[in-house]
Amino acid sequence: MKEDFKLVRSYQYSSEAQIFCGKLESEGIQVYLRDSHIVDSNPIWSNAVGGVKLFVREEDFIKANEILSTVSQYSLDEKNNFIKCPKCGAEKVEMITSIRDTKSLFAFVFSLLFVIMPFYSKYHYRCDHCKTEF
Repeated sequence: MKEDFKLVRSYQYSSEAQIFCGKLESEGIQVYLRDSHIVDSNPIWSNAVGGVKLFVREEDFIKANEILSTVSQYSLDEKNNFIKCPKCGAEKVEMITSIRDTKSLFAFVFSLLFVIMPFYSKYHYRCDHCKTEF
């Protein structure tokens, strides 16, 4: 019997994919991850290979999408409330990383030269509604 798998989502890092993989497996859905070893060996290659891909059987595709859609993609505070944008008050805020100061620029260049994970990065939030970064 041939089982066909279908791509559900792609993730930048394998740690993200593992979290969602565990969620789907806890719901009884068989999951297959592709390119996780490549990304684990060198995270800079993630964009080159299209990230870590999460596959499920074709018959579980709709159920898997429903389960994954219940997980919020927006940032929460310590009390599990959505973080609000200080400018417009929207609750659709995502965490991003950016290079804005000398220290983070140095860490980025150093990581490129020595092919390692960046050891310093600043996290900011960006509102999906008004695009304000804070």
